[in-house]
Amino acid sequence: MTLQEIIKHLDAEVILEQHQPDKDMKRAFAADLMSDVLRIDSDEIILITGLAHPQVIRTAEMADIAAILFVRDKTVSPEMIALARESGVTLLRCGQSMFKACGELYAAGLQPVF
Repeated sequence: MTLQEIIKHLDAEVILEQHQPDKDMKRAFAADLMSDVLRIDSDEIILITGLAHPQVIRTAEMADIAAILFVRDKTVSPEMIALARESGVTLLRCGQSMFKACGELYAAGLQPVF
């Protein structure tokens, strides 16, 4: 599923676009515990989280995560945007709960990491 398809399915807002909209995201992982994210061994994934903190961006960089989707209309700080810009991470935001966003993306064909 491409970033553009994810944006369309969730009516998501693009906060910072670092990748082409047609970049393929093969899998998704949803977590608020960044220690769980560091255990991921998969390429071309999107992280779905409700945790709006600079540590999320740093974790994404360490785990080679291309995009982060913040759920529940979380506010993304200017510091987070600057870190994401430096790290090459795309930032999206949507109003759905994590459960609903994951369900909609799974139903649309996006595969889980596990």
